[in-house]
Amino acid sequence: MRQAALILLLFLFTLSEHGIYVSAKNSSNIEMMEWKEVDQLLPRYSKYVVLDLETGKKFKVQRRAGSRHADVQPLTAKDTKIMKSIYGGNWSWKRRAIIVIYKDRRIAASMHGMPHGAGALKNNFPGHFCIHYYGSTTHRTQSMDLSHKLMILKASGNLDDYLGNANPYEVIEAYIAGFKQQDTTIASMASLQQVKWQPIMKKINNVAITRMELLPPEDLTEEISLDVPIQVDWLIKNKGGQRFNGDIHLVRFSPLDAWKVDSIDFIRENNL
Repeated sequence: MRQAALILLLFLFTLSEHGIYVSAKNSSNIEMMEWKEVDQLLPRYSKYVVLDLETGKKFKVQRRAGSRHADVQPLTAKDTKIMKSIYGGNWSWKRRAIIVIYKDRRIAASMHGMPHGAGALKNNFPGHFCIHYYGSTTHRTQSMDLSHKLMILKASGNLDDYLGNANPYEVIEAYIAGFKQQDTTIASMASLQQVKWQPIMKKINNVAITRMELLPPEDLTEEISLDVPIQVDWLIKNKGGQRFNGDIHLVRFSPLDAWKVDSIDFIRENNL
């Protein structure tokens, strides 16, 4: 009975939501350019515009350094003020989907909003921040940061395709990353049900998957529902840390369709 109800919800979700995002993606001229190409197109000291996807706000930056990604600074104090307003007036490590505008090019990217390290411009910005492109990495790893990757996919219009082809564990990782970055688009696209996300996201300071039991994805080719044992550590505003040990329930309409997380159960069981 439970499985049938979840599948019905998934069917209705597919009818009402799936086409909207695809049509928006198809009308876009945004490039998901590889980091190696961007590194050549936008070398050190190049100047360009950053467009925040959610707010529509723009500010100018200059690339100052960076070999695995771009280390940039707002160009002027006015640009710093605009950038800070995008983050609600507080600097943050949260990733955001952005579009980098350079001449006639519009390139999908991701930024965080935390000044760190050295800065050289007179712009009221104490340091620099990082912009990531597809294929760029952090200083400590050889692979893409998942949250930056998801934001780049979101900015380029490819997030739906990614989640549509993801195995259940990749869907769960993206879903939890949506909470971590307080990004309602990522969480909702991985979710079976439509949820009022904003009140939930405001509660969350941080979250991490600390254990997830995996089966080989090839063993799941014919499954249409799945319970994944998982441990999730939350940091909740005004409450502190809390841990969830339990299952995440996933379902899909058929073996060819995308996996979706049963958000109603997950939110209830995590007291969110």
